[in-house]
Amino acid sequence: MTAVAARPVTDPHRLVRLALRLDAVVTTVNGLAYLALAAPINDLLGLPVSLQYGIGAFLTVYGVAVWLISMPAAVNRAAVLAAVTLNALWSVVSVAELALGGLEVTALGATWVLMQAATVGGFAALQYLGLRKAR
Repeated sequence: MTAVAARPVTDPHRLVRLALRLDAVVTTVNGLAYLALAAPINDLLGLPVSLQYGIGAFLTVYGVAVWLISMPAAVNRAAVLAAVTLNALWSVVSVAELALGGLEVTALGATWVLMQAATVGGFAALQYLGLRKAR
């Protein structure tokens, strides 16, 4: 009698779920930081406090929504594509605002905006790749 090797059961949505959850945690923490530390962040990065409150509220809600998208056993493709699209849009708009002078920030603030745009763009790419692998 030959033994049949058991194959591990893998989640086809593992990568997209991981990408969504990383995005959700980073985004929510970032949003909460903007809300709780607006004055020190303004001093450091030059981001206006009023802008930080709006961005902080949006990011906090968005982060929770992205976490919820990651929860079902089979993630909703349309919801993931919406997250990918919003993340890509965030990255493009952030760089454009900086390049066109829409954001008057410190040098450190400009670096922060570019790093944040790259991170969010990375989340979008990873989520899209995960979605493609889950087919």
